[in-house]
Amino acid sequence: MTTSPLVLGPMMRYVDQTTASIWVETRDAARVDVRAGGQSWNARTFAVHGHHYALVEVAGLEPGSVTPYTVEIDGEEVWPAAGAEFPPSCIATLKPDKPLRLAFGTCRTSVPHDKHGNRTHGVDSMRAYALHMAKGGDVSWPDLLLFLGDQVYADSTSDQMQEFIRARRDMSEPPGEELKDYEEYAHLYNLAWSDEANRWLLSTLPSAMIFDDHDIRDDWNASQTWKQQMQQTSWWHGRIVSGLASYWVYQHLGNLSPQQRADDVVWRLVAEHHGEKELDLSETLDAFAEKADHYPESYRWSFSRDIGGVRLIVLDSRAARVLEPEHRSLLDDKEMAWLDGRLQGGFRHVLVATSLPFLLPTGLHHLESWNEALSEGVWGKPAAKLGEKLRQAIDLEHWGAFQKSFQEVASMVLEVADGERGPAPETVTFLSGDVHFSYVAEVQRPAGSRIVQAVCSPIRNPLPRMIRSFTAIMSYGVAGPVGALMARSAKVPDPPFSWQTIKGPWFDNNLAGLEDTPDGLKFWWQSGVVENGDHDRPRVQEVAAVTLPPRGA
Repeated sequence: MTTSPLVLGPMMRYVDQTTASIWVETRDAARVDVRAGGQSWNARTFAVHGHHYALVEVAGLEPGSVTPYTVEIDGEEVWPAAGAEFPPSCIATLKPDKPLRLAFGTCRTSVPHDKHGNRTHGVDSMRAYALHMAKGGDVSWPDLLLFLGDQVYADSTSDQMQEFIRARRDMSEPPGEELKDYEEYAHLYNLAWSDEANRWLLSTLPSAMIFDDHDIRDDWNASQTWKQQMQQTSWWHGRIVSGLASYWVYQHLGNLSPQQRADDVVWRLVAEHHGEKELDLSETLDAFAEKADHYPESYRWSFSRDIGGVRLIVLDSRAARVLEPEHRSLLDDKEMAWLDGRLQGGFRHVLVATSLPFLLPTGLHHLESWNEALSEGVWGKPAAKLGEKLRQAIDLEHWGAFQKSFQEVASMVLEVADGERGPAPETVTFLSGDVHFSYVAEVQRPAGSRIVQAVCSPIRNPLPRMIRSFTAIMSYGVAGPVGALMARSAKVPDPPFSWQTIKGPWFDNNLAGLEDTPDGLKFWWQSGVVENGDHDRPRVQEVAAVTLPPRGA
């Protein structure tokens, strides 16, 4: 039996009106050709720790066109795969002025899609959506599939991942069942994206991604104490370097437009390499990742795009944190200034995508703000130690736990919504995940743009039922006023506005959708449902939907 020269992909990444970026991982050093509409584009692979990758830049396409494509490796057609039961993969360029339609979500574990996997982790809503799309018919394809964190779980590994680890090293030695190096990250990404249905989906829908903590480790950069604890281990340096290096290859590179890639310090080495021997980026990428961890201001993982009258701003809310107690911030000064420059009016909608919800349920928000004050010593050192233990134990490290950043961004958003930064959009909407339940919240205000929070979490990693009850109690009902009293007792400033949940919560595995319609911004959440024991073919079921009309409509 021969092994395909195509290891992973193709993945459709950045697409605009005339260009598309297609990413692949190959078995060996090779030339990769993409053929579409009678034209051909190619790229040579580059190597990282024994793995081989290529990103083919397809250019000169017609705006609004849908063109099937094939992939060849050293002259051998490898995609579509022989005997594939899915439709041909296509390049769908953006149509000028077409209203934006996107899908989004977070938190997806990689376990089998059989009866056992679905019993422990539920039906993969992304796979159900892929099967739904593959049927064709009147299904409207999103312009973009936006992943907002925990695309892979480096710290909570599946049986399949542990089998791979066990074959390489002694799992009784640290970091045990967690990932150790680049080789293990490469295998984890393969498990996440090699399922046939999801692989086809990712070969056709353009995708954009940003990390959250589990892409590296639970509570990544939760606090200075957490970071010091990690740095004292024997394995953390290897984890953060391999995690960021692999993230650049598998996730971040495809977020960039051709122009942005041309400015990327690492990609320039690939673009400018013309030797016969394949470029090996291993040492360069490791050094880059180490620097990005030690000096977060040296590299920006955040990115922004304008699509069909909508500005999409995707924020790094993990690597860019400042953790020193006297300067704590979710975004460092350079990142905050970049966000300040991107938060402008003049669009129908401004979307701020951040893995962590900006507007948590008020009970959780006040609890986190109180915990921050406690951990920073408002009630003395003994209470600070208790606060730190609580922060790590129950993940109190969202925007509410970084009050300086929350207040600063809230002020910017109000200026946009009040028309002080150009014509006010219909909405300023935060898109988030992380919390393993979904909901829609809105700031209560009589005029100006609507300020909204939409959360979709998880795609596939549901909370146990008992924890769902605890989460609901901590988030809603009397938790709001009680949390507010706790925050005021610690002298936490009040938020500049109030908000409430207008839809939710629900705890199903979901993939969410968003569409800019004449009636307003429309959201929907869909899950996968197994019928008659057919785990191979789950159907899509709508869980919730809401349309937010323009103010005064």
